[in-house]
Amino acid sequence: MPLIPLSELPDDARLWVFTLSRTLTPGEEAEVQARADGFLEGWAAHGAPLTCGREWVEGVFLLVGVDESTSPPSGCSIDALTRILREEGARLGMSFLDHGPVWFRRNGPPEKVARSEFARLVGAGGVGLDTPVFDNTITRLSQFRDGEWEKPAGASWHRRAFFPTQGP
Repeated sequence: MPLIPLSELPDDARLWVFTLSRTLTPGEEAEVQARADGFLEGWAAHGAPLTCGREWVEGVFLLVGVDESTSPPSGCSIDALTRILREEGARLGMSFLDHGPVWFRRNGPPEKVARSEFARLVGAGGVGLDTPVFDNTITRLSQFRDGEWEKPAGASWHRRAFFPTQGP
């Protein structure tokens, strides 16, 4: 099935956010994009092609969506997607599957730090409740479109995790 633009998938499409552990060179990005697109164009669950799309965002996020109403992905098909990304990461000496870091924005491109470093930044006043953070745990395309992916830390799960003593 041909890969379609992520923008053409319905709001209730399933979404995965994969984060790159570093920015790719233009050549690497072209290679990864070609490999990912080749996989996604043939992505299937139990032989049924999946209607899917992908988008690179900010040079470090790969968003993959699938329209579950046409054919839902299976556990095996999701495993195949993560396997191809794991292989690409290994080939490039990086990871697409590290969900440990906190991604946030100060005054420019997204930054990532270990959770302990983000907590240190909170304590030092380097980030606050108004600091935009990325919630890479979203699972629906509507959440991305509605601004639930990048939002102030005070309106995200980051508040409970890193700002528990800072008022309502």
